[in-house]
Amino acid sequence: MKISHNHGLRSAAFTLAEVLVTLGIIGVVSAMTVPTLMQNYQRQSYVTQLHKVYNELTQAFLQFKNDRNAIWLSEAGHVRHQDMMPFMKQYFKVVQDCGKTSTPCFASSYKNLSGSTFELTTKDEDATYYGVLASGASFGIKSDGIDTGTNYTDDFLYRIAIDVNGQKGPNIYGRDLFILYIFSDGVVDAYRVNPDCRENNNCTLGANPSEHREKLYESCASSTGNTWYDGCFAKILNDNWQMNY
Repeated sequence: MKISHNHGLRSAAFTLAEVLVTLGIIGVVSAMTVPTLMQNYQRQSYVTQLHKVYNELTQAFLQFKNDRNAIWLSEAGHVRHQDMMPFMKQYFKVVQDCGKTSTPCFASSYKNLSGSTFELTTKDEDATYYGVLASGASFGIKSDGIDTGTNYTDDFLYRIAIDVNGQKGPNIYGRDLFILYIFSDGVVDAYRVNPDCRENNNCTLGANPSEHREKLYESCASSTGNTWYDGCFAKILNDNWQMNY
C-alpha cells in the first residue's frame, strides 16, 4: 500500500498570497523602525565624539595644573584668551589654525533645534581663536575676559565651541555643535556650574548642579537664535552621555 504525504505538505505550505502579506508587514515595520534606529545611532555617534573631546580637554587641563604644581588655572597663569591657542598646540595636535576667523574651521552657518539659522560669531569675535584637531573636531575658544580673583564663584574661565565633525553636516547646535565651559579648577561643565555650584550647591538656576543643567536645557530646546545655546551639553551631562532630545 502506497502512503501519500501530499495532504500534509499542502497543509504546511504557505500560499503566495500569505507570503506576500507577510513580506508586506515586514516591509512596513522596517520602514517604521529602521530610520529611527539609524537616527539614534547617528546621534549617539555625535555624543561619542563629544565625549572624546571632553575627556581630552579634562586631561589636558589637569596635566597643565600638575606641570605647574597649581590648584587653579589662573594660578598657573591661564587667564587670557591669548593663552589658549599656545595651550591647545602644546597639549593637542592642532592641524589647522584659523586665527580669529571661524571659517573655514567651522561651517559658515548653523541651525538650532528649532530650525533657525545663525552664524557662529559673537560680539567678542576678536577674542576668540579657532582651530581644528587631528580628530576632525573644530574648536573656538575664548576667555570671559574677567580676572576677579574669585576662582570659586566665577561664571567660567573659558568658553569653547566644539563641532565634533568640523564642517561636515548636519551643522545643528545640539547635534554636532556644542558649547562647553572651562572653570578655573580645570573642570569642563555647563555654564555657571562652577566649583561653588558643584561642591556647595550654590547654583544660580537650581538647588544643585543637576537642576541647574536641566534649567539650561530649556534655553537649548526653545532657542530661536544664538543668544542662548548652552543647555544641550548640560542635558547630555545630566543624562549620562545620552542624547535624549
